Amino acid sequence: MTSGATIEWSEKYRPETLSAIVGNSKPVRELCAWASEWQHGIPDQRAAILYGKPGIGKTTAAHALAHDFGWEIIELNASDQRTAGVIQKVAGSASKTASISGGIRLIVLDEADNIHGTADRGGAQSLVKIIKNTSQPILLTANDLYGVSQSIKDLCVPIAFRSLQSRSIIHVLKDICHDEGIACEAEVLQRIAENAHGDIRSAINDLQAVAQGKSELHSEDVVISARDSRDTIFTALKKIFKGKDIKEALTATYSIDETPDNLIQWIDENLPNQYRGRDLTSAMLALSRADIFLGRVQRCQNYRMWRYAGAMMTSGVVVSKSHEYPGARFMPPSRWRRLGRTRTSRQIRDAISEKISTLCQVSQRYARLNFLPFIRMLFVDHDYAVHLAARMNLDISEIAYVTGSKKDTKKVKTIYQEAQALIEDKSSEGIEIFGGFGAREEKVRVEPEKPEKEPKKPEKKPQTSLFDF
Repeated sequence: MTSGATIEWSEKYRPETLSAIVGNSKPVRELCAWASEWQHGIPDQRAAILYGKPGIGKTTAAHALAHDFGWEIIELNASDQRTAGVIQKVAGSASKTASISGGIRLIVLDEADNIHGTADRGGAQSLVKIIKNTSQPILLTANDLYGVSQSIKDLCVPIAFRSLQSRSIIHVLKDICHDEGIACEAEVLQRIAENAHGDIRSAINDLQAVAQGKSELHSEDVVISARDSRDTIFTALKKIFKGKDIKEALTATYSIDETPDNLIQWIDENLPNQYRGRDLTSAMLALSRADIFLGRVQRCQNYRMWRYAGAMMTSGVVVSKSHEYPGARFMPPSRWRRLGRTRTSRQIRDAISEKISTLCQVSQRYARLNFLPFIRMLFVDHDYAVHLAARMNLDISEIAYVTGSKKDTKKVKTIYQEAQALIEDKSSEGIEIFGGFGAREEKVRVEPEKPEKEPKKPEKKPQTSLFDF
């Protein structure tokens, strides 16, 4: 084997051109069509989103596109913090200017479905503004299209990448073995390809692991555990609503990355569109019993009851069906969409509660439920609002949340500016006290010391008697 074994083969043999990408010819054509529009000016849809399972070539396609079209590429990946400030600094500035050579610059944002949480607060809103105003192409990648904000999806061309078939993966593995000088049996490549479940990156990594230090590979050399093949939630829902086997429906839920609390919301959302009449009533009864068990799990922390909840919400729904219904397409829980729309507001609320809990030495939950409403009442008074904003060091978004106003209103801006000025005054005052800078010098009049007079010594009288001392 060559010295290239020290390099990860998934990087060493990463396709550099779109023509070298296997198994996804249709999405590659769609990607090229979108990119070609940029050669003739700014198109209507300035961004595209590549979505599909991990390891099937989405990021590789983005880099290959830049290579084929001669574009400069700027990438912001999932390991980077994607707050509004970072996205505006990196992607925002890049979206308004061309490359150094004057050509087109491709901006790639990896794993756009993971822009959430306190660390990425405001990132989605900032990205929407950048896409609307960009003069350069923007390419997003996502593992789960449903995890991407709807406002972002509305501005993008969706391009679906599919899992690779085993024969396509085998073809790639054969070429790698040939380049590395490894004699490999066909059965070995077949087992590795099937174990990857469409993930070509995992297949290449498995091949490198079993070929380490070998020039020949036989079937007995392949000792790799079966990779966990995860079904999607839609596969499980199909077996619940369209299937007839209660055991198959229950087993399908074991191979998805959803807790029973999430799964019951999926079933509850889609059940009215899949069943009718008495079947719907019976299925809802089974679902309500599953919810009772979930409540007991939460109260008692006895997670063994999950099995009963899972059986009721899957097998109970299956047996409730008396005949087939023409069902509609499956939809994600509407509650999640509502929470997604209020995500930023909840993050700001939690950030304020954390500051209150730190200052008042109480829990964050107690601060949110008891102190935050009281602080909102105090913010009605302007002077109180300024001093509290300075004391808690609130930013302009947090002030807008407490006052119930928008960030660009005069009231919010005035409170923020006066609070910042008060913070600066306190800081400068603290520096003067600590360092003694600017202290007023007091003139002390020094008078010359007067020589002290020696006390007069008493004159000694002659002793006249025995007791006269």
